[in-house]
Amino acid sequence: MDRTIAVVFDCDGVLTDNGSSWQNIHTKFGTDSKDGSHKKTLEMFLDGKITEEEFVEHDIRLWKSVKSDIHRDDIMRCYSGVGLMDGARDVVEELQNRGIYVAIVSSGVDLFVGAIANMLKVDDWAANGFEWDEDGFLERGLPTRVYSHNKGLMVDKLARINGFDTSGIVSIGDSSTDLSMKIGESSFIGFNPARERALNSFLESGVPVVESKDLRDIWPHIFNGEEFSRTN
Repeated sequence: MDRTIAVVFDCDGVLTDNGSSWQNIHTKFGTDSKDGSHKKTLEMFLDGKITEEEFVEHDIRLWKSVKSDIHRDDIMRCYSGVGLMDGARDVVEELQNRGIYVAIVSSGVDLFVGAIANMLKVDDWAANGFEWDEDGFLERGLPTRVYSHNKGLMVDKLARINGFDTSGIVSIGDSSTDLSMKIGESSFIGFNPARERALNSFLESGVPVVESKDLRDIWPHIFNGEEFSRTN
């Protein structure tokens, strides 16, 4: 790879040891298996048959069928017990020690992603989320900021704002849609593939794949075979 100047991470399943910040909410409200509706809609979304907004509004209707008034605190409680991926803090700190810009581009829930961004002290972040009333109760989904099937739009925006040459950007994701983060001459690393379709997409695209759950294992793919030193 050319000299790395920026690393852009997905959040769920990459920086954090959870499958999906949206799925965490479904699990909390018990709607992940309700009538099979969520699974069917998820597959439709992954296949590009419904929009991001339609997917989010369907999720919200499911949650409100269980609890009509959902407060911001109810959503935050859905992430109790979710931890950082092994090595996440070490990798972000050492990247920044080397003067590399670190960002998160996630189509996950902004309340969760923002908390992780603050915890890791990344340079910038973007995610999707909700509109709340003045008392903090859920009203609807926000207009989409990060499109799951075209996350490259946000990576490109970060590159333009900061004047980065795309050849110096490395993106890391765990799903097939994360491949859209690869823009211009940038590079991509598939980490901890979320499902079989992700692994197959990574292999078909010819990108490096790290199947472990230790983020430090991406290091040799960024720095030409250099192993991450545990004494960093």
